[in-house]
This record gives sequence, C-alpha cells and structure tokens, in this order.
Amino acid sequence: MSMPAADAYKPSHPDRFKVVFGKEDFSSKLVATRAFAKGEVIAKVDTAGAVAESEKRYSTIQVGKDKHAQVTSDLVYMNHSCNPSADFDAPNMALIATQDIAVGDDLSFFYPSSEWDMDQPFDCWCGASQCIMRVEGAKHVPADVLNRYSLTPHIQELKAEQEAEHHK
Repeated sequence: MSMPAADAYKPSHPDRFKVVFGKEDFSSKLVATRAFAKGEVIAKVDTAGAVAESEKRYSTIQVGKDKHAQVTSDLVYMNHSCNPSADFDAPNMALIATQDIAVGDDLSFFYPSSEWDMDQPFDCWCGASQCIMRVEGAKHVPADVLNRYSLTPHIQELKAEQEAEHHK
C-alpha cells in the first residue's frame, strides 16, 4: 500500500480523526477531530475485505497468531505509545478509547498488544514514564511489562506459549 501525498490526502473518517503529516517519512500522526469517552469505539479497523495474510508489513495489523490484515484507512497512521489512547479489539476489529480523548489529541496504541514480531522495529520516543524504549513486538517484551496492557487474544496465547517453553 502506498501512502498518499499530503496534498492528495482525503480523510477516511473526517468526523472522527485526521492525519497530520510530518515533514519526514514515518513522522505523521493521527489526531482526533471529535471527543471520545473512555471505552467508546473510535473506529472499526477497515481492511476493505482484504484477506488476512501471513506477510507482515508496517501497514498491516496482526489479527491472529500467524495472520496479518492490510489496514486500508487513516488508521494506518496511528502511532505507537507506551501510554496509549486506544486498544485494538482484534475479535471485533475495532479501536477502543482507553481514556477520555479530546479534539486534537493524538490517537495511539501499544503496538506489542497486537504485534508479535514487528516487520520494522524502531526506537520508541513516546516519553512515557514506563517506556519500553525499543518496539519490536510482544515476543521481545517481558510478560510483566505486557501485563500492564490490554492484549489481543493471539498475543496472550503466543506469550503463554513462549513462557511455557522458557520454563521447560
């Protein structure tokens, strides 16, 4: 999936959020265009009927132990944070507000909550007090750290398998 140029940008959910384009690659962000209450559905994750695939990319979201789906809306611009404003509810393919969100707030989620082993790991600069510093996927995050977050069922299963193997 190629990203649209900022001057050709057409918001996918203008009544909910918009992309604020940065000057450098991978420096854009998603911001709320309306308020959301904690627990409210921000948006359904649109994959436009894309079949879940095994190939992971920076523009996919992991939806099962070995399945990734191409995100086909502005949600592809949602950044990682160690203090996220949203959780990914994989069974319902929805993003849920983890806190009250005001107009103009950044929308973010904790990538390891759904991603086991990232296609493009990166250093985190979210600034959260409990920042994990390097975002590589749940495979690389200690279980006690992951337990601070709402994890998708497939990440819970994969981490349990990893922990059981480690304790053999």
